Amino acid sequence: MKKTSTRLVVMLCALTLGVSTLGGCDFKKPAEDVGFKQGGSLLEKGTIKYDTLVDKDEACIQAWGDIDATLQRRADLIPNLVQVAKGYATHERKTLDEVIQARASATQVKLEYKQGVDDFSDPAKMQQFQAAQSGMSQALGKLMVVQESYPDLKANQNFATLMTQMEGSENRILQARRVYNSTVADYNKELRHVSGKVINPVTGFEFKARVPFTADADARQAPKVNFDDPPAASTT
Repeated sequence: MKKTSTRLVVMLCALTLGVSTLGGCDFKKPAEDVGFKQGGSLLEKGTIKYDTLVDKDEACIQAWGDIDATLQRRADLIPNLVQVAKGYATHERKTLDEVIQARASATQVKLEYKQGVDDFSDPAKMQQFQAAQSGMSQALGKLMVVQESYPDLKANQNFATLMTQMEGSENRILQARRVYNSTVADYNKELRHVSGKVINPVTGFEFKARVPFTADADARQAPKVNFDDPPAASTT
């Protein structure tokens, strides 16, 4: 939990509102005018506002943890999926290699949020991360196209189970992204309020607007696979 001096909160709020902390001045009305709705005194209002920002920031961290968990689950499924496919789609080695390479790229791009490092407020870092994950989804899309040309592969119970789990992971990723974007929007809105702008300087500008996920342009395009060679005979 982030900590700050409550007295400093009071002083900065008072200066921003154009009043003094001395002489028994009434802070309630000017504080409410800029968004400090809760609390009886300026101290209470400032503390509640700060705690609200902390809570919403933590909600973003938790929502991101859900995304990270679903992405890891997908990454764990891929090696087994490719291994089963190799036994049948022997002429699709290029596509299978692309899946493995895309997995490696996707797992290498990490976002960090720690003291002095905040990748979640960096549009370039978020774009890099999203591009890596998009490449993974595109590679998996090609694998799904390949299975249609290999009836024995498609009928393999192990492969079918893995594909069902993979599709479930993709759905969970989409849902987790929607939740994350909603949480980020709520946090960013709170931070943009005048009251948020008043509190943030006290914290050393530690609260930064986060970058949400954007629509994936590649996801709108069907994966393309070139079948230069005829399907090989099924193997066991």
